[in-house]
Amino acid sequence: EIDFSGENKFPLCRLLNPGVRCDSFTKYGQTWPPSKPVETLFPEGSEGPVGQIMEHPGDFNRKLVSDAEKRAQDRLQTDMYRKVRIASECHRQVRKWAQSWIKPGILLTDMCEAIENKNRELVGENGLKAGVGFPTGCSLDYVAAHYTPNVGDTTRLGYDNVMKIDFGTQIEGRIIDCAWTVAFNPKFDPLLEAVKAATEAGIKAAGIGVRLCDIGEEIQEVMESHEIEL
Repeated sequence: EIDFSGENKFPLCRLLNPGVRCDSFTKYGQTWPPSKPVETLFPEGSEGPVGQIMEHPGDFNRKLVSDAEKRAQDRLQTDMYRKVRIASECHRQVRKWAQSWIKPGILLTDMCEAIENKNRELVGENGLKAGVGFPTGCSLDYVAAHYTPNVGDTTRLGYDNVMKIDFGTQIEGRIIDCAWTVAFNPKFDPLLEAVKAATEAGIKAAGIGVRLCDIGEEIQEVMESHEIEL
């Protein structure tokens, strides 16, 4: 049975950012556990929850920052940026909430149902205008991605499993997707550290005009530089 009491406010799985609290979003006026639609937390006309701003990689992208016309074109997208940020914040709040109660022994169907219901609640599900981006994935061990349990599946999360949770939110068709790794056995720590470093390398390399193969190359180089024995 899942404990939704909210008494625990720290991630139960290993190696997420030290000191990060699952209720950090309460600074926006959200409840714990989260219950308010995220859009109601940010006044209409505001930018929404602005996250980390990354510099465009490569000298060929400097004009996107320095060119007045490019900056003016960028400002025309303010409404779209707000919607994407709202969807992103919804994902972040659902994700942090889930990290407070996901633990060994949980039934995967119950976990996915809880995540999707909270997703619907916080994004303010409204037909095709807002809702769940796609079925929640919870791939275990050698299954790399895109496994979703069907009704009647009795699979439970074990202490020695490595689980990849992947779910999405969407507002007006703009899907926000994020996945993270859940592990409890410390023997997997080197794997988690390698994945984190590779992900950060990919984010740093990404930008307008950058070839996808170049981003993939950066990720692969960092990933293959690590070693793990199991």
